[in-house]
Amino acid sequence: MNQQSVMGVICSSYEQFFDAEKKIADYILEHKKSAVEMTVAELARASGTSDATVSRFCRRCGFKGYQQLKMALAKEVMEEERDSLQVSNEIDRTRMSQSLQNILANKMAEMTGTIGMMDPENLETILTVLENARIIQFAAVGNTIPVAMDGAFKFNQLGLCSVSGTIWEAQIAHTLNLGPQDVVVIISNSGTSRRLHSLAEGARENGAKIIVITNNASSPLARISDYKIITATREKLLTGEFWFSRIPAMLVIETLYLLLFVSRKGAAAHIRRHENYIRPDKLST
Repeated sequence: MNQQSVMGVICSSYEQFFDAEKKIADYILEHKKSAVEMTVAELARASGTSDATVSRFCRRCGFKGYQQLKMALAKEVMEEERDSLQVSNEIDRTRMSQSLQNILANKMAEMTGTIGMMDPENLETILTVLENARIIQFAAVGNTIPVAMDGAFKFNQLGLCSVSGTIWEAQIAHTLNLGPQDVVVIISNSGTSRRLHSLAEGARENGAKIIVITNNASSPLARISDYKIITATREKLLTGEFWFSRIPAMLVIETLYLLLFVSRKGAAAHIRRHENYIRPDKLST
């Protein structure tokens, strides 16, 4: 694993767990401090599972065994206590100040986890692929469409020809016109979208390179990609059933944008030119 937190990997992979494994995940999410002190047998009893299920759960999370997971979790708990990051899954409008702190702590943990999982060599390769692309397509469906639109806007500002869209049929039509000089950046929290998987297959048939930004490293979209960036999410801690955080994916886009901005010759001049064209539309103050 690449510095991914236990809480982050559980939240990211939760939907891929079997039912018994979800019981273990739920227990750790709710009782992480207690879990640090438990043996395999104790965790199995507390979660209503078996020793074998606990061991399998640890491997599915990317750890060699329970001891490695427990050590990583202990470190995570200690860091939160040291930094006074009181991460909680409670949001209550009658306790607004505490709720704001809970939201802030979780969002900071998402960003820290996402940056922590970025491998510099992998990131450098992706940046090279992007800056040498003829066309970059940012593809997404549903909740992550705004992230794709933002990516296309930012990259066009840098002078990298980029496209995105809100209509699925238009997105796949564009993908089928791409070739070996082009890149598709697919943004999918779950990595399991059938439509985006179909789009990725079309891109692969045409020889275009595929970059996937996802929470789920073992998802079908992650497996079909040439390159991937894994994001961390803790949204389950706040919402329980639903995952809709765009912040980790937006952070990835922002990171790629800034790294390309400082290294791409003429990027600043291209942005200034763009700003000059849109300035007349802004009201004077």
